[in-house]
Amino acid sequence: LHHLPIDPTVNTLSFYVVWLSHHIEPRSVDSYLSGIASRLEETYPDVRKARRSSIVARTLHGCKRRMSSPVQRNLPLSVDDLESVRNTFGPTPGFDDSLFMALLFTGFITLQRLGELTWPDAVQHQSYRKVPMRHTLSITANSISYSLPYRKNDALGTGMTILILANSWTVGDPLPILKHYFACRDSAFPFHPALWLTSAGAVPTRGWFLHHLKIHCGLRMSGHSMRAGGATALAIAGMTPDLIQ
Repeated sequence: LHHLPIDPTVNTLSFYVVWLSHHIEPRSVDSYLSGIASRLEETYPDVRKARRSSIVARTLHGCKRRMSSPVQRNLPLSVDDLESVRNTFGPTPGFDDSLFMALLFTGFITLQRLGELTWPDAVQHQSYRKVPMRHTLSITANSISYSLPYRKNDALGTGMTILILANSWTVGDPLPILKHYFACRDSAFPFHPALWLTSAGAVPTRGWFLHHLKIHCGLRMSGHSMRAGGATALAIAGMTPDLIQ
């Protein structure tokens, strides 16, 4: 069409950078170039040299400056966000609202990843091996604990115990919220093995939680907002970084 040589020369890659930057975010073009170099290296041994050339690098830099969109960073949850949700729903919310509050406060206080509280949206990635079970739950007057069977950084695969105390460092007593949810859950699904369940009797998915999170806490919240906000709140409360980590 443009009568350009098919060899991945410096000029060809520079033109490609400019063309692609008009169609996608220029910050992503870098990874496209790396993929192209990896696929073509066997046929064109000099492709990596062309990809690393100063002309290609400067072309990419210029495209990033001229055509990149501003970075939209998601916000961390704050203690005020949690208290606003608590006040919105009151002491006796409905089943799904109660589940959302329980997950929200649990993730914020314990710094769990959203993937440790919910299932992936893709069915092929859903596994009960990662789901906390109801029989591991222990409730006392001053604490609630349960077993998390799997963590992303758990090399031995032994899981860990999640402990939530009444005297939280960051938010008011979360136990009434959790106890209300578990009472609703046990009444509706007394024989279901999973700990976290929606009103439909299903393990909540990532999409389910994010839908409720954006409705009640704002569109700039993400799955990482609980963990980031909880860590920030602990730091403000005076906990040392080694304990937060």
